[in-house]
Amino acid sequence: MHRADGARRGSIDTVLRERFGLTDFRPGQREVIEALLGPRAAALAVFPTGGGKSLCYQLPALLLEGITVVVSPLIALMKDQIDALTRQGIRAARLDASLSVDESREVTQALREGSLKLLYVAPERFNNERFTALLRALRIALFAVDEAHCVSEWGHNFRPDYLKLAQAARALSAERILALTATATPSVVRDICQGFGIPEENAVVTGFYRRNLALETTPVHAEDRDALLLERLNSREPGPTIVYVTQQKTAERVAAFLSTEGLPTNAYHAGLESDVRERVQEEWMASTNGIVVATIAFGMGIDKADVRAVYHYNLPKGLESYSQEIGRAGRDGAPSVVELFACPDDVSSLENFAFGDTPTPEALQGLVTELLGQGPELSVDLFALSSRHDVRQLVLRTALTYLELEGVLRQGTPYYAGYKVQPLVSLDALVGRFQGERVQFLRDVFAQAKKGRTWYSLDPAEVAGSLRQPRERVVRALEYLEEQGLVLLQVSDPRQRFTRLRRQEDPKALTDLLDRRFQQREAQEVARVQDVLRLVTHKGCQSNALVAHFGQQREQPCGHCTFCRTGEAQVLPAVRRKPALPAGLDVVAFRALAAKHPEALGQPRQAARFLCGLSSPALTRAKLGGHALFGALEGWPFVEVLDFCCGQPVT
Repeated sequence: MHRADGARRGSIDTVLRERFGLTDFRPGQREVIEALLGPRAAALAVFPTGGGKSLCYQLPALLLEGITVVVSPLIALMKDQIDALTRQGIRAARLDASLSVDESREVTQALREGSLKLLYVAPERFNNERFTALLRALRIALFAVDEAHCVSEWGHNFRPDYLKLAQAARALSAERILALTATATPSVVRDICQGFGIPEENAVVTGFYRRNLALETTPVHAEDRDALLLERLNSREPGPTIVYVTQQKTAERVAAFLSTEGLPTNAYHAGLESDVRERVQEEWMASTNGIVVATIAFGMGIDKADVRAVYHYNLPKGLESYSQEIGRAGRDGAPSVVELFACPDDVSSLENFAFGDTPTPEALQGLVTELLGQGPELSVDLFALSSRHDVRQLVLRTALTYLELEGVLRQGTPYYAGYKVQPLVSLDALVGRFQGERVQFLRDVFAQAKKGRTWYSLDPAEVAGSLRQPRERVVRALEYLEEQGLVLLQVSDPRQRFTRLRRQEDPKALTDLLDRRFQQREAQEVARVQDVLRLVTHKGCQSNALVAHFGQQREQPCGHCTFCRTGEAQVLPAVRRKPALPAGLDVVAFRALAAKHPEALGQPRQAARFLCGLSSPALTRAKLGGHALFGALEGWPFVEVLDFCCGQPVT
């Protein structure tokens, strides 16, 4: 072994023992850390849930000069890890929207002073021009991206903001790159490595098979699930349990049912107040037999090793989600059960989410026409653009990302059009801190602003235009005043810059291209649901079939899945046929409503969304989410409702 390699290995082992109190690495951890500290300085860690991904950036952070930036969409993970690092005497912090102005200022100051070793942020934070300017002044020793499967368009949770992270890392001159995820098919692994420039030999995949999990799949009719769940909970050894459901109202209903049966149960979903969610989570974390009935909002980034059971009351939306969710059971290595209640009646509601996200061709045409009509430099208010064209913001960002991938647009630095400034001293005292031309410049900036009782409001671009100064000078002056403690500063009205890369574009060709891409994504999301059903009815070891989806091949059957236990492939119950449409819908009232709101219900896909209970910006703007007919055909297959709406004239 080379002397330098031996010294590096010794340093890694010493930090592991002295700072983290551990004597051995888990599978894959050493390989990832050594790859990061090696000459090619980039790695991908595909470890199962609970496999120790966080150590792969926390340990190197203590060996490297500079800051380690950790990008994660999970505030719960950020909080838990920062608390744990603080107890170990390691300086770490986060920047997110939940922090107060004073808390954000403290973190910013610590970054400038170089006293932090790790900074946790969400991917959307890189849309903040003030934040990216701050990072450009720092030495980024390591840029770590958690949930990295989100960078892949073909992953199960594609997020457009993730596509920008590789570019952000390069722009910030990050010295090392680490991507981490618990679920990645071989094609997603290739996407991640290509996007972040990670050598294929530095992709460390430890495998997905969990020998301590009894993998059960049970075909069931919808009306029998409550009784089946109750029987399972009463007949098995009690222990911390998660019951996953699809909808918030299901979480509330099932939790109430189990509570009336004397079981210690709480509901958890994104619709609860944050303090309620926090209380439920803390009680469950501290419990030895607590049950939480939750949507997928629960569990991500939560480290509880002794979860004894995970039940899927509803079908998961795909095998990637399923693998991640069952991975929260038995992290301590003790036997645990994961059981999927396989009810085909769930398929329609899961597919409807995918169908509901697909924009109408008319919306895409309007979007493309507006973007191409703005000239070579675009300044986009994403919220307003989303509302005008009835495209959800996440879907809109995906469409803009597609246009970037096609070489139509190049995204620039986002900025804020709205600034509010509150001087903490008199204006005379404030400008009195400066000399020469800067005194008049500051007076002119405040003179151009609209003065309220204590706050000044301004658009830096408008002020800069009036003063014939660069916008950047106005922004930098306001930021400097904030840094010096002379003003409070608030920003609003985010705008996204884009540059047209070609002079001529064919609007119809671009519209057709976007439509094809969204149709392809829709078909892929629908196929994911069918993958789950195929696992249930698989004629062979289901554990092996599950890990094969992620590229891992096992020769021997597991011996602890439903097929191995029974020796029989399962048969799904028949889908309950819905009554023929319109199935009790008040068609006359619906036509009248559609005629009254053509901007929200004028297109068949818009009308189908409304009847299936799927919201959209136009429905929200028209305040139709609370209408008696909203969701009148919820549970019917979207395709059938769409066909029905295609035959319904609104005039």
